[in-house]
Amino acid sequence: MKFILTYLILLFMAALASAQPKQEIFFADVTIVVENGRYYLTGSKGGGNGPQGFALLESKDLKTWSVPAESKDSLGTILTRGDHTFGTKGFWAPQIFKEKGIYYMTYTADEQTVLAESKSLFGPYRQKEVGPIDVSEKNIDSYIFKDTDGKHYLYCVRFDKGNYLYAAEFDLKTGKIKPETLKQCFGQTEPWEATPNYKSVPIMEGPTVIKLKNKYYLFYSANHFENIDYAIGYAVADSPYGPWVKSKNNPIVHRSIVGENGSGHGDLFEGLDKQLYYVYHIHNSADKVGPRRTRIVPVVRQWDDKAGVYTFSVKGNEVIVPVMAGR
Repeated sequence: MKFILTYLILLFMAALASAQPKQEIFFADVTIVVENGRYYLTGSKGGGNGPQGFALLESKDLKTWSVPAESKDSLGTILTRGDHTFGTKGFWAPQIFKEKGIYYMTYTADEQTVLAESKSLFGPYRQKEVGPIDVSEKNIDSYIFKDTDGKHYLYCVRFDKGNYLYAAEFDLKTGKIKPETLKQCFGQTEPWEATPNYKSVPIMEGPTVIKLKNKYYLFYSANHFENIDYAIGYAVADSPYGPWVKSKNNPIVHRSIVGENGSGHGDLFEGLDKQLYYVYHIHNSADKVGPRRTRIVPVVRQWDDKAGVYTFSVKGNEVIVPVMAGR
């Protein structure tokens, strides 16, 4: 009888635990690294929990996430304010990439782009000389792209009565751009890039760049992040500097497609299943912006033989809601 009672109690506790809603992930301005059969997620942390900086989460399936066993603490911290790093506040939009065995992270702090590095994916990411990449203007949302000829390019947002995307050749050894190569990508030209639900100066941000068949594809977000119409589109060019031709199918991620407000600012990656995905954030709820929630959506890539370019769309009915394990 005692054994049966214990079994029933355990069964009840298991049922109660399974009935509890799983904790969603509140990372904004997100990116995912794929390495050694695992996915690693980082982004701007929401909710004000923990120190200023960035944390890393791990998953095998994109759905359930946890702090990696290799992490230095229970939060998965990989970069911290004041630990040989530039910035006092506003730690946003990290990107991680690997070059010759070294892991690099670009991020925003104090409205400046920053480069830090680590010998391990799990950090800590630090700077040899503490400082931003380019102090000539406020700039945010950095993305470093390596071309097939080995050259690196920094894409970022510079402030000029609005947020505009710029490209410049980047010297990875010095951590600086080549100023003479700096060029604006494009301006605000399309109706979807500025909608009346939230009036603001022109805003284009959150760049990701890939190269396919000698064409460059620049994915970006437009509208103010507090706008319910915050959305993602892309443009195509024959060089890293453009000129860029925006897709007629833009936006490819928008609340009308994925069903949630404020869908934007993320990164494109190839999954372990060879499927393309885009990771992004959404508003917290229908009437509240933050803390923003993380989402992942499968991407469809199709070759347009007539135009000689790839076209991109997403499977808006297959959005993944990543959650924390054991919650």
